[in-house]
Amino acid sequence: MSQEIVEAVRDIEREKGIESGTLVAALEDALLAAYKKMPGAARHATVEIDELGDFRVFAVELPPDIEERLIEEARERKLEELEALEVETGERSHTLISDTDLDVDWSEVPENLIKREDVTPENFGRIAAQTAKQVILQRIREAERAMMYDEYVDRVSEVVTGIVQQAGDRNNVLVDLGKVEALLPRSEQVDGERYEQGSRIKAVITEVRSGTKGPQVILSRRDPELIKTLFELEVPEIADGLVEIRGVAREPGYRSKIAVESHAQGVDPVGACVGPRGSRVRMVVSELRGEKIDIIPWNPEPARFVAKALSPARVREVFVDDETKEATVIVPDDQLALAIGKEGLNARLAARLTGWKVDIQSDTEFAQAEAAAAYGGGNEGEEFTGRCSAVLSNGKRCPNEALPGSRYCGLPAHQALALQDDNGAEPAVAPAVADGAPVALEVEDVVSEVDADGPEEPVAAESAEVMQLAEVEPVAAGIPVEQTSGDGDTEEHPPAA
Repeated sequence: MSQEIVEAVRDIEREKGIESGTLVAALEDALLAAYKKMPGAARHATVEIDELGDFRVFAVELPPDIEERLIEEARERKLEELEALEVETGERSHTLISDTDLDVDWSEVPENLIKREDVTPENFGRIAAQTAKQVILQRIREAERAMMYDEYVDRVSEVVTGIVQQAGDRNNVLVDLGKVEALLPRSEQVDGERYEQGSRIKAVITEVRSGTKGPQVILSRRDPELIKTLFELEVPEIADGLVEIRGVAREPGYRSKIAVESHAQGVDPVGACVGPRGSRVRMVVSELRGEKIDIIPWNPEPARFVAKALSPARVREVFVDDETKEATVIVPDDQLALAIGKEGLNARLAARLTGWKVDIQSDTEFAQAEAAAAYGGGNEGEEFTGRCSAVLSNGKRCPNEALPGSRYCGLPAHQALALQDDNGAEPAVAPAVADGAPVALEVEDVVSEVDADGPEEPVAAESAEVMQLAEVEPVAAGIPVEQTSGDGDTEEHPPAA
């Protein structure tokens, strides 16, 4: 081998950006492998290439005890490599290990214990010339793959632009990034998007895998980082740091919400992202194939931030619980559907953007809940469940539902009991009824029809017997009555329920 070949190899290293000495070391390894295939080759040998391009093959002789130890260590390394390969592939390997094929490392053996002998074959130059070309080309390809892997592994989460080549197996799309061909899997594609061959698309690098044919780059069109990068490209204020994107919540293909904050006085973050006549946000929407985007001003106050996050719905009030991070949002009745969104999309995106659990209620629902809580006071610590609070004669609670704004149902006797509560009188409990016969009770008592041994039954509001009994009995003190004058007689009637 001449000096010109060595210089050419070093020029290739500089042009390709390969580390100096890599190709020369690879050439030495290839020549050593070629020597060991020759008949009568020494068991341990090494190849050295000097500055002038001359190469020599030296046979290495080791002491028997050291040689045996080094062979045992080489065998253990080979077994560990095979076991790791079995774990990785999940297949059992049946490889026969020969001592002649083991790579013995005698680099740590003292030089005074090693005997070297020049055993360079006479016709080794022709073999070296044939081997050099193959080894150099192979190592150049391997070095380029390693450099591409190192380049793209540092670009994970970066947005790149590529050209769609073709749709592969299982609807996967191949994208040409220039130096490498990337893969856009079906799971990372947006529903409804079509990728025509030759079209240019932007995507996020989510993963870089090392393969035998070079690095495999995995792209994504669903990653929220895509929206942030697109706004950085379209909005100079974001690129300069005057406006910051504080959060992104995305439902790919349908809707996205971004929270923006201004770091410079006089700069409107929402206006900067929208642009003149919506030109900037329109470019981002076009790149996302029509996906709607809501731009929301970020606010350190959770209540205001949650209210803005539910845009475009109008919010009337927000109640927040800092311990549980739950927010109850009150909206007008006509804004309830808009606040929730189709299939809960708007509320779901608002919860993701703010990090709070959002409960949306209309004015009517909130007013009813407030009234129920206000009238459900009763005894201190008692929880109101919406069921009538009257106690029947058998000791059980009335099973009827309480009227809105009241703790009692619509039965006249139970409504009379509500009037007693308002006047501060002690509520009465209906006495037991024997044999199912109706008993005349005073109004402050509860009238109930039950069987002596039967299960409790709700009392019908239109029961004629109960109404009649309530009319003929005297009215307890403190209950307003209606008086009619005629022949000196006075009729007393309890107020209608």
